[in-house]
Amino acid sequence: MKELKCPKCGNVFKVDEADYASILNQVKNAEFNAEIERRLAELSMRHKAEQELSTAKTEQEFQTRLNKKEIELEAKNAEIDRIKNEKNAELAKIKGEKDMEIARLKSRLENIEAQKESEKTLALAEKDKTIAELNSAIEKEESKLQIAVMEERNKSQQILQEKDSKIAQLKSEAELEKTRAQVHEAELIKNHENELKAKQELVDYYKDLKTRMSTKMVGETLEIHCSTLFNQMLRPIMPNAYFEKDNDASDGTKGDFIFRDSEDGTEYISIMFEMKNEMDTTSTKHKNEDFFKKLDEDRRKKGCEFAVLVSLLEADSELYNGGIVDVSHRYEKMYVIRPQFFIPLITLLVQTSRKSLEYKKQLLLAQSKEVDVTNFENKLTDFKAKFGRHYTLASKKFEDAIKQIDDSIAKLQKVKESLLGSENNLRLANQDTEELTIRKLTYKNPTMKQKFDEARLLDEQE
Repeated sequence: MKELKCPKCGNVFKVDEADYASILNQVKNAEFNAEIERRLAELSMRHKAEQELSTAKTEQEFQTRLNKKEIELEAKNAEIDRIKNEKNAELAKIKGEKDMEIARLKSRLENIEAQKESEKTLALAEKDKTIAELNSAIEKEESKLQIAVMEERNKSQQILQEKDSKIAQLKSEAELEKTRAQVHEAELIKNHENELKAKQELVDYYKDLKTRMSTKMVGETLEIHCSTLFNQMLRPIMPNAYFEKDNDASDGTKGDFIFRDSEDGTEYISIMFEMKNEMDTTSTKHKNEDFFKKLDEDRRKKGCEFAVLVSLLEADSELYNGGIVDVSHRYEKMYVIRPQFFIPLITLLVQTSRKSLEYKKQLLLAQSKEVDVTNFENKLTDFKAKFGRHYTLASKKFEDAIKQIDDSIAKLQKVKESLLGSENNLRLANQDTEELTIRKLTYKNPTMKQKFDEARLLDEQE
C-alpha cells in the first residue's frame, strides 16, 4: 500500500498497487498525448488563413470547456469536504449524546447500587449492551461515512476520466477541423488556379481576337484570306456574283481581284481590289498612298466603278486603323480598309449600289423619253448624303467594337492581378501557421502550461 496526498484538500489516502498503476498509466497517457500533440503541431505545414481562424476558435472552445470542467471538479471537491465536515459533526454529536447517555446510565446505576446489588448487576449488563450497540452504531456510521467518501472519490475519478475523454475528443475534433481546413484550403487554391487560368484564357482569347481583326493569320497570305472570307460569307447569298483574280495583264498592269454583280442583266456594281501587306514587299517600308495612282489606273482600264485598297501597311497609323478611309478627294470612289472591314465594305457598297440601280433605270427611261432629269439629280444627291451618313455610323460602330474589346482585356487583366494578390495573402497566412508552436499556444495560459510541466516532470522521474 502506498500513500498519496490530494493536491486539492491535502488529505492523505492509501492506494494499492493496482490503483497506483492505474493512476500512473493515466499520467503516462496524458504525457503521451501531450507529446503526440507537440509533434503533430511541429509537423503541421502550410496552414492557411481559414485554418488559423478555425484552430483559434477550437482552442478557445477547448479552453472554455476545460475551465468549466476544472470549476466543476473544484465544486465536487468542495462538496466532498462539506460532506466530510457534516459527517464528522454528526459523529461528534452522536458521541456527545452517547456520552451523556452513558453518564446518565452511570448515575442511574449508582442509585441502583444503593438500593439493590442485583439490580446493579443487571444495570451493568444493560449498560454493556447499550455500549456495544452504541459502538456498533458508531462503526456503522463510520462505515457509511467511508462509503460516502469512496463514492464521492469514485465520482470525482469518473468526472476526471470523462474530462480526459472530453479533452481527447476535443483534440480529435481539432485535428479533424485542421484536416478539413487543409482540404478546404487546397480546394480554394485549386479554384483560384482554375479561375486564374480561365481568366487568362479569356484574356488570351480577346488578345487573339483583336490580333485576328487587325492582322492576317499566320501562314496565310492577305489575298487568300480575303478570298476565303468572300467565299464563306458572301458567296452563299450572292451566288451569281463575279469575284476572281485579275489575270489580264494585256494593258501592262493588273489588280488583285475584281468584283462584279448584276441584276436583270444590268451591272450595278464593280470593284477593283488591291491587297498590300508589308510581308509581300521588299524591306523598304511603303505607304498606302504609294499605290493610289496605280490602283486608279487599274480601275479605269478594267472599267470598275469603285477602287478598294486592302492594306496592312502603316500598322501604327490611327487614320487607317480607325475604320474605312474615304480617299475620294484624291481619287474618285476609292477607299482604304483593313482586312477586318473587307466584308462590311462590300456589303455597304452592294446595298447602296442596288438602290442606285433603280435610279439608273429611271434615268435611262427619262433620257429615252427626253424628260427633265433634275428630280433624278436631286435624288442622287440625297442618296450620296445618306450613303455618307451610313458610312460614318458603320465606322463608329466598328471603332466602338474595338474599344469594347480593349476595355474587356483591361478588366480581365485587373481580375488577374487581384487573384495573384489573393494568392500572396494565402502564402503569408500559411507562413503564420507554420510559426505556430505549443509554447505560443500555452502563453498566458497557466492551466495548460501546468499540465504540460507535470507530464514532463513525471516522465523525468521515471
